[in-house]
Amino acid sequence: MTDAFANYLTQKGSLTPEEIRQVEQVIIPRKIRRYQYLLQPGEVSNYIGFVVKGCLRQFRISENGQEHIMRFAIENWWVSDFESFLSGQPSKSYIDALEDSEIVMMEKQNYDILIQTIPNFKSLIDKLTTKNFEVHQARIYSNISESAEDRYNNFIISYPSINQRVPLHMVASFLGLSRETLSRVRKQDSRKNTD
Repeated sequence: MTDAFANYLTQKGSLTPEEIRQVEQVIIPRKIRRYQYLLQPGEVSNYIGFVVKGCLRQFRISENGQEHIMRFAIENWWVSDFESFLSGQPSKSYIDALEDSEIVMMEKQNYDILIQTIPNFKSLIDKLTTKNFEVHQARIYSNISESAEDRYNNFIISYPSINQRVPLHMVASFLGLSRETLSRVRKQDSRKNTD
């Protein structure tokens, strides 16, 4: 299970074999069944996970019971409630598996030690943090300025494998659209493609 993670660390972070051994000493492999929770509101996110196989989502439920998906995580992506993980405060989010999944987890204390002792690991995390910030900024801008059709089309282009793996109502939730609106957009889109 750790081969995929080791390959990722080599390719994306330029970690040496010795540095990878240091990381592998602190990771915990975990299998998560479909629909099983990795995190629930009120729990502190003490672990960060790397998805080896599967698909997970992070979401919150509003006071009126509406589900709001904040992010998905598929192979070679990291998963955690990063706000809770970094602050040590209880989470407001759920994280669950949409498919049977395999992840490698790292406890916060060990993560912090790796950041301090392995410059290549810190550099990798810094790059990921920057990219994550850019993606979230773009998503906020998209949600406040783009049409439903543009949001959906950009989602398909940016995340083709996620679009094929998750139900339509979850894509709608992620895009901040109602299921009905997204169905209408998809119907209009299919008409354009047949004309």
